[in-house]
Amino acid sequence: MNHLQDIEKLEADLWKAADDLRANSHKSSSEYCMPVLGVIFLRHATNRYDAACQAIKEDQAAGKMPRRPLNKSDFLKRRALMLPKQARYDELMRLPKGEDLGAAIVAAMDAVEREFPPLQNQLPKDYGEFEPEVLQNLLRVFDSQTLRTAGGDVFGRIYEYFLMKFAMQGAQDNGEFFTPPSLVQTIVNVIEPDHGVVFDPACGSGGMLVQTSHFIERQKQDTAHRVTFYGHEKTATTIRLARMNLAVHGLQGDIRQANTFYDDPHRLPDGKPLWGNCDFVMANPPFNVDEVDAGKVSKDRRLPFGLPGVNKTKKVSNGRPTGCFPGFPMPSSTRCPVCAAP
Repeated sequence: MNHLQDIEKLEADLWKAADDLRANSHKSSSEYCMPVLGVIFLRHATNRYDAACQAIKEDQAAGKMPRRPLNKSDFLKRRALMLPKQARYDELMRLPKGEDLGAAIVAAMDAVEREFPPLQNQLPKDYGEFEPEVLQNLLRVFDSQTLRTAGGDVFGRIYEYFLMKFAMQGAQDNGEFFTPPSLVQTIVNVIEPDHGVVFDPACGSGGMLVQTSHFIERQKQDTAHRVTFYGHEKTATTIRLARMNLAVHGLQGDIRQANTFYDDPHRLPDGKPLWGNCDFVMANPPFNVDEVDAGKVSKDRRLPFGLPGVNKTKKVSNGRPTGCFPGFPMPSSTRCPVCAAP
């Protein structure tokens, strides 16, 4: 079995184990989604912390770094968080039987948020609602020897795999927070976003930004030094997924809650708006959204070709029926040459 097959089997085994536990938790997929992704996040954050500690130790032994008390920047430059002891996965696994595990996981999430402001109030905190045995088993699922030493590429795939499976189970509206990796990778490979300001106006769970980092790293470049990420997303829960997704990949980005059809809240460090100042803009457009108020967007400078089609109630119809080329509405009898939608 090759490496890819190993990872695919690991993903499938992890999902089956976690989904079996869901059946015993009395929770729906939507209620179970965030807590599971939070556990994956903690496991990966601990792995990154341990790897950074080892790298620091080696640098100190080689004389590349002085022996001194460590600080947050020592870890951030190695794409890791300086995890407090209570937030480390192995510490949670060592808790004695009978300890309030739900409260301990919540305390771990709080500790991570204090150390990493971009995740402030973003991590799941509803672990107290789970039965202790379900929580214990959930932690064990992500504590195999394989996962204790897994790198960022493996955990990134696992996180995205779970996002996809939750999306398929209907945890959110179809396609709202998750675009299949194959489509995301195709868009990134065509656009080649390798420098400057990169913006996704419908970022969902952040897949475009994560794939951009993979693209840059394949060029043997450092993402943090090459690009600055910005994103819009209208749903608060999905923003949390995106910020966790970036963090689990060791990335940072400015993700704002906004309805891209109407809002443009971002400002660059020099005070300029994003409009007209991005190096790359890419998105899987929210084509399932209809009833956009034509009056609010008809003169938007981001729509140089105008609106794709306005119905009798002065609303813009679902994006797909007007074709995949905004600004060029087609008769209802014509099918789009790209997606074949009528």
